[in-house]
Amino acid sequence: MKRTNNKYYVLCFKRRWGMMKAVLYVAHGSRMKEAVQETSVFVKKMMKRVDVPIQTLCFIELAKPTIQEGIAQCIEEGATHIAVVPILLLKAGHAKRDIPQEIAKAKETFPHVSFSYGRPFGVHESMIDVLVERIKEQQTRILPESRVLLVGRGSSDPSVLADFYKIKERLSKKLNVASINVCYLAAAEPHLHEGLHQEIKSDAKQIFIVPYLLFTGLLMKSLEEKIKSIESRNQTFILCKHMGYHEKIAGLFLNRVQEALNEGNKGMLQLKGRNRSYS
Repeated sequence: MKRTNNKYYVLCFKRRWGMMKAVLYVAHGSRMKEAVQETSVFVKKMMKRVDVPIQTLCFIELAKPTIQEGIAQCIEEGATHIAVVPILLLKAGHAKRDIPQEIAKAKETFPHVSFSYGRPFGVHESMIDVLVERIKEQQTRILPESRVLLVGRGSSDPSVLADFYKIKERLSKKLNVASINVCYLAAAEPHLHEGLHQEIKSDAKQIFIVPYLLFTGLLMKSLEEKIKSIESRNQTFILCKHMGYHEKIAGLFLNRVQEALNEGNKGMLQLKGRNRSYS
């Protein structure tokens, strides 16, 4: 998926800034068409609010185009500088290793093209606010004795687990509940089944299961199936929606795009529409 404006606009842009900038949005990818479609819809909305002539979506794995294909597409459209922006929640292996390696490979292939690299969403108050909203939109009264199980993708990177703990701590300051615990779907402990077992043992009447996942996918579907399989007469397990599109997420992401572009040319990016500050 790409968005390239007319040739006159591209020429004016190049004359003004002395280079042709492009934004390459890098998403995780999924075998599920629904997940890839949700990612594409999110990026299309962002493209409309970023005033850069060349914009392309690519994927780290499991979907096309690949990062190298996305870079080649930008250059084919005339890009001389590419701002690479990861659509990732936290700075795990993909953000630290995989994407930088792909950029390094592209630099060797296209030495005349410069690159800048943006940040993932990270630990940010806007993301915490969306978590709170995902819980409150269940239209179920949140009781003081309720419990929350925050479910992350998981990572072997200790810094990611530390960030996830920070998210839990920030969420606890915004919710009046008995406890907030964390578990992971893969690559870290406690695993999902351990987290659910702990909640079942608690005998709490109301447990909110809150997935910290940006888009749907196989992990979200497996979580849904796991919650449906729980047999408990005296407990209510409420599965909240994944993060998905939200104006606060969009605002923070647009700021990440601006940061990546500003690395190449300070103050160059103009965002369309509402320009709120999400630092």
